Amino acid sequence: MDEILASAESRIQSHRAAKVTLRFAAPDGRPLPRTEVQIELTRHAFKLGVSGFLIHSIADPDLQQRCEDRFVALFNYATLPFYWGSYESAPGCTDAERLERMADWCAQRGILTKGHPLIWHEVFPKWADALADEAVLSRLQARVRDIVARFREHITIWDVVNEATVSSTADNAIGRWMVQNGPVACTAQALNWARTANPSATLLYNDFNISPAFEQLCADLLERGAAVDAIGIQSHMHKGVWPVAKSWLVCETYARFGRPLHFTEVTILSGPLKAADDNDWFSTRPDWHSTARGEADQLDQGSKFYTTLFSHPAVEAITWWDLSDFSSWQGAPAGLLRRDMTPKPLYDWLRDAFYGRWTTRARLVADEAGQVTLRAFFGDYQVSARTSSGDVLHGRFSLQRSGPREISLTLA
Repeated sequence: MDEILASAESRIQSHRAAKVTLRFAAPDGRPLPRTEVQIELTRHAFKLGVSGFLIHSIADPDLQQRCEDRFVALFNYATLPFYWGSYESAPGCTDAERLERMADWCAQRGILTKGHPLIWHEVFPKWADALADEAVLSRLQARVRDIVARFREHITIWDVVNEATVSSTADNAIGRWMVQNGPVACTAQALNWARTANPSATLLYNDFNISPAFEQLCADLLERGAAVDAIGIQSHMHKGVWPVAKSWLVCETYARFGRPLHFTEVTILSGPLKAADDNDWFSTRPDWHSTARGEADQLDQGSKFYTTLFSHPAVEAITWWDLSDFSSWQGAPAGLLRRDMTPKPLYDWLRDAFYGRWTTRARLVADEAGQVTLRAFFGDYQVSARTSSGDVLHGRFSLQRSGPREISLTLA
């Protein structure tokens, strides 16, 4: 563990940043020699995410505003809820307009969105129990295609199938479909439905079941040529936190499949750990709240977890679950914010890490050719420049892991 953390900062600089040369020109194309430039990262390429279920969802407007302010101040990526049982409460009666408003809110603030989940054996619509399995599967196919197509301008990342490795336990049409055809065939088919609806979308398979079954499913999907663009790994830690060595091992294990890793559902508590597997256990614990000691532990464990994952080259996204203890999953003290939307220490640490230590702000002077060279984190940048004649010009550029390392900018 000590070795992994001790070398993390070096890996972060190696994998999350690169040397880049910028050439500046005036609106008429002339180079801008000896120009003072200020360069600032405005958005990480790395997806720093959170479940976005509280967007437009809190009755108290003051509490809603505090929630949204904290959201925007830290995150560039949000997961929006598409659970079948709640999205379509009655046949054909969908929650699409509300989800479009949520996605629009994110887009207006430069927050990338992901839909979760399109297919899951849990949160199955009650009305579908009365239908024949063939009718349910026909509706399921239409659901995937319709949602991905309808939201293609809003959402381009999808958790297509959730937890297929354990779906055979479900006594419903999805569970029986998985048993009959096998999770690999069903998952590959579902990914194809989504790919057909939006060929440019990023499609995930997502699971909590860190086991040989999950590994074999990934291997089999890739062998089939299934349309899996990234691997989603859940890491809910209600009963205990993963040691650094385990976090690193999970990254190494799934990185071998050659797909980006998204840690899709991260939970580290800031209060007492859960004592049972029952998801309704919290109902007997009305005092399951955040504590000062728990928040200190969450800070210690969470900072190590984020540092470890951010330092691994295969990890492309980390999504915390949930933003606040207000209406959190299982009622757990799992948020980065308390119920009144004040930040816990880990929230502040993430702000300092991603917008302080792991960021790029530079004041430089261009050479005679109007260019500067610097090492910068991957992401989107704004530039302001003061020319030798005193004019102030502005511009933007993007530095990506797979993009060019020499960039020409026309400032205006």
